Amino acid sequence: MTVALGVALACCAPPAAAATELPSFSAWRQAHRPSDLLLLDRHGQPLQSLRVDAQARRLPWLPLDQFSPALRELIVQGEDQRFWSHHGVDWSAAARSAVANAQGGTQGASTLTMQLAALLDADLARPAGGRSVLQKWSQIDAARTLETRWRKAEILEAYLNRVPLRGELVGMPAAAWALFGKQASGLDRSEAALLVALVRAPNAKPDLVVRRACTLLAEPPRCERIAALAERALKRSAGPPLTEALAPHFARWLLATQPLSAKAVGPVRTTLDARLQRSAITLLRTQMAELQGRQVEDGALVVLDNASGEVRAWVGSSGAAWSDAPEVDAVLARRQPGSTLKPFVYALAFERGLITPASLLHDAPADLDGGSGAFMPRNYDHQYRGWVSARTALAGSLNVPAARLGALLGPQEVFDGFNRAGLQLTESGGFHGLALALGSAEVTLLQLSNAYRMLAKRGRWTPVAGLPGAPAQVLHERTAFQVGDILADAGARAVSFGLDSALVTRGFAAVKTGTSKDMRDNWCIGFTDRYTVGVWVGNASGEAMHRVSGTQGAAPVWRALVQQLHAGLPSRPPQAPAGLRQQAVIFDAGLEPPRDEWLADAAPAAPSPLRVRAGEQVALHRPSGITSPRDGSIFALDPDMPAPVQRITFSGEAGQWWLDGRWIGSGAALAWRPWPGRHRLVLKSSAGQVLGESRFEVRGAVVRSDPVSDPVSERVRGSEATR
Repeated sequence: MTVALGVALACCAPPAAAATELPSFSAWRQAHRPSDLLLLDRHGQPLQSLRVDAQARRLPWLPLDQFSPALRELIVQGEDQRFWSHHGVDWSAAARSAVANAQGGTQGASTLTMQLAALLDADLARPAGGRSVLQKWSQIDAARTLETRWRKAEILEAYLNRVPLRGELVGMPAAAWALFGKQASGLDRSEAALLVALVRAPNAKPDLVVRRACTLLAEPPRCERIAALAERALKRSAGPPLTEALAPHFARWLLATQPLSAKAVGPVRTTLDARLQRSAITLLRTQMAELQGRQVEDGALVVLDNASGEVRAWVGSSGAAWSDAPEVDAVLARRQPGSTLKPFVYALAFERGLITPASLLHDAPADLDGGSGAFMPRNYDHQYRGWVSARTALAGSLNVPAARLGALLGPQEVFDGFNRAGLQLTESGGFHGLALALGSAEVTLLQLSNAYRMLAKRGRWTPVAGLPGAPAQVLHERTAFQVGDILADAGARAVSFGLDSALVTRGFAAVKTGTSKDMRDNWCIGFTDRYTVGVWVGNASGEAMHRVSGTQGAAPVWRALVQQLHAGLPSRPPQAPAGLRQQAVIFDAGLEPPRDEWLADAAPAAPSPLRVRAGEQVALHRPSGITSPRDGSIFALDPDMPAPVQRITFSGEAGQWWLDGRWIGSGAALAWRPWPGRHRLVLKSSAGQVLGESRFEVRGAVVRSDPVSDPVSERVRGSEATR
């Protein structure tokens, strides 16, 4: 059957069923989804474009009157000269096409309406081998139906927005931006001619596209410019950014945590502040320049609103000019936080009633037993100050007192406390050991900053806006206040940092620095009455920096951001919560100057002033009725030893021993056949009072040998099976 016969059949054919399923113009326009979503800041200012469809490149829908007049004219001239007069099918063009094809030539006759019908209905799309007569019949019928339902201007508008072009480009707006770096409204006649020439063969070679464009224009003087345009444009894989690229890492995080593509119809307003974001980028890169020559390439920062948890600034990298890994988002990368975890160790000790801010801790070289080997903490400056108050030890970031407190609490309690603050540590307390109190575990800048935000919110943890998580009161209000008050005390901090460091601000700010082992990471995290600011400086590669301390690396950026955030209204100190009182304190032997200290009202009444003596406030032993195993201990099974020989002895005060929630025996000591896993041992009095608690881990394979002969182990294994 010839094409001419197919055309004749189409003239008298009844409407196809598929034609009745064509969408309305408004529905088609509303269903259009740009491949790139425009993100706005909280004030509506452009912030970042975000690719949400990797299969095709489409820009937002453009009304017909916003396409350049040259493009509107040339698309009709090149593709469908009688578009404004026919009713979907150009019968004279179809007849000429039939004759030309019958004579061995190649000439198309599809009108713009017919082409749009094929775009509207996937069943009408042109197959690789060309359409059959019946398929052409269906396309013609759909075009005729479309002309009865849509206005001509709507057909042309839809076609210009959805016509497939070179590579992944769909629609004239996307092609104009990618190939020429301009809006479709600004195309001149030469550029418009090139785009129209691409319609019939989108991926044709440049010389063929140039010939078609020159033929379309019929203006020989323009051909030289068209050739030059094609030489540049057809080699481009993408156009310039759709907007200022201020927050690429934040945009990726937003896409990963929120279903933006489902609502990607128009611009999406975010919580970021574009002005603050620009300043943050500039401040971070300026600091990179200051640190030039000290082996520092990368940096990141985040600013959170204390009340809402919304992100106000997010800079994931120092940028390609400084970093070899600019795509790595250091806000989300897990790194060792160093001393920035110390405030949470002290908070746990305050919460347990082990110490107060006025308690004296011994700052001297120590060999601590963590249950899995000796731990010998040393101070950053290798100097020791003898007896110091908890306030001075925390504010001055002294390592030894913090490590001693970690030993008092036990690694597992420290581990659990950190995770309650949202740090999401992996493994267990026993895995990390006593070094956990000095920041040996890895956290992200976002998690750590939100943990400090918890302190700013009086101990109440809530997730960063947009992330899941149930709010929880992690610390007592008075504990969070005491820690924040210490971190804001420039006088207490002076023992290590001086009185005029980069941590000093005009208004209230509670802040802590941290440096990881071998100077691989440098942190500064702190909060004001309205914001929490976290800054990290280091190398994405993990290489060590050269002579960069906390006050030299991250702190200058933190301070500059805090000053900008409170340029108009200085930060005000919080009011003390109920349950705290200010108590005059005098330290024995003039260890520290007298001062007023925040103490709990529940503490026993004391004379005013309260005299504090070295060694009386804190005993450096965990208050527990269990002497063995120590909290955080790790045991290993020996596969070469018979099972009946292997035992772990539980010892302590006389009482009842409970393992993993099951009673296993009574007395001052008990031998237990070890079983792999993590275990919780509790010692109770006959009245049920808890005398002590210890968590430990047993590693290795089970050695089975006469299991029935050990009733204690049998009871424990039974508890394992029911857990």
